[in-house]
Amino acid sequence: MPNRWLDLQQSRRILTLAAPVILAMLTQTGVNIVDTYFLKKLPYQDASDAQAALTPSLMLLWAVGGFLSAISVGTLAMTSRRYGEGNVEAAGAVVPNAVVITLVGGVVFSALGWVFMPQMFGAIVSNPHVAELGTIYCRWRFVGIASMAMTAAYKSFFDGIGKTHLHLWAAIVMNIFNAVLCYMLIFGNWGAPRLGIAGAGIAAATASWVGLIVMAIFSRGEQYRERFKFYRLQNLSMTTVKDLLKLSVPGGLATVAVMTGFLLFTKIVGRLDAQSATVVIRGVRVAANGAATTIIIEVLSATFFSCMAFGTATATLVGQSLGKKDPELAASYAWTSVKLGALIFGVIGALIFAKAPQVMGVFSDAQVVIDAGTAPLRLVSALGPIVAFGMILTQALFGAGDTRYVMAVEVALHFLCLVPCAWLFGITLNGGLMGIWLSAGVYAVLLTVFMSVRFARGKWKTLVV
Repeated sequence: MPNRWLDLQQSRRILTLAAPVILAMLTQTGVNIVDTYFLKKLPYQDASDAQAALTPSLMLLWAVGGFLSAISVGTLAMTSRRYGEGNVEAAGAVVPNAVVITLVGGVVFSALGWVFMPQMFGAIVSNPHVAELGTIYCRWRFVGIASMAMTAAYKSFFDGIGKTHLHLWAAIVMNIFNAVLCYMLIFGNWGAPRLGIAGAGIAAATASWVGLIVMAIFSRGEQYRERFKFYRLQNLSMTTVKDLLKLSVPGGLATVAVMTGFLLFTKIVGRLDAQSATVVIRGVRVAANGAATTIIIEVLSATFFSCMAFGTATATLVGQSLGKKDPELAASYAWTSVKLGALIFGVIGALIFAKAPQVMGVFSDAQVVIDAGTAPLRLVSALGPIVAFGMILTQALFGAGDTRYVMAVEVALHFLCLVPCAWLFGITLNGGLMGIWLSAGVYAVLLTVFMSVRFARGKWKTLVV
């Protein structure tokens, strides 16, 4: 690590790149937060079970859509490296190949998801009503998988050349469409049909396609189209496709491991609800732990995505520096970003810790849900600096092309740490929801240790992308 504690010039560069990404990711997180908020306005049983269904729905979406969207790993690594080398046309040639991969994969995954969604939900959710609502919602979300992945491809190209602000505009437009459509379709306002949770899914899928259109329009801008020459037929290349897949598939498998691990995590939470004393409010049974977990994930996703935004800025600077044959500058940028992230997200975590009951209350009117989630929310919010440390270095390794190591660590930690510890602490040792979330804290600490050791050893400096 460099001796100087914080390089101000590098800090400004990182913040300049990271700030639009943070705002864009927070805005994207708003899609899920809007869903959570509006769904609590449904009749009581539907509200509680719909919120409980959102977490496994989003995990399924990211297990499949996230695998495909991992094309962003290869796109960012290749684009930033070529751009750092000064080969702008080679950087532009990455885009059409990434778009073709995601379009074909998105259509296939969307169709399979629609057909097999009831079976997938039945395997991970024991509450029949939660499974029914989740199936309805997630089917519609899967309609947006292709657009989600293609948007990720465009975003990663622009991130790789340092134009991180463009996706922010797409994200803002997406959220406006989602919020308006949710208000119309969930409740039947303004003459629209009242569709409940299906309306939330339709709104999110539609917003995803709108976001893709915005990113595609940006790519047609003269300053980018003429310089990078994206849309030439000769850019389509099996060599580029293979290089993209070589870098991206490990990232996709890491995403699948993460989401599968958290799906099993939420299944353990569901088991806890099944074993707990029945909670009846207003004459209906409430899945308090599941609803609380959904809210915790939604709240913390803002922090997680913001950490990823710092990681995106770091990956861009690492890739560009390696393209300029300056690995020491790449390392310096990464450590500066880690320090900034730890400071910023330590403050955010402290604020969430102090106001945990009030934060829970924004998303639930049920005191039993608020009580169940307050202590776990405080636990994970206190780990903000550690989460930032680990996630930023994970993205830095992605930017350097060290994707296989990241995949191996994520697979090992989710299936050998997170899931077994959640069962041990929460069910076997009767730790309840707090015990289950304690396993997430253990996972975060170990992730940070493994990524720090790998990055400090510097093997990534010699990788060819």
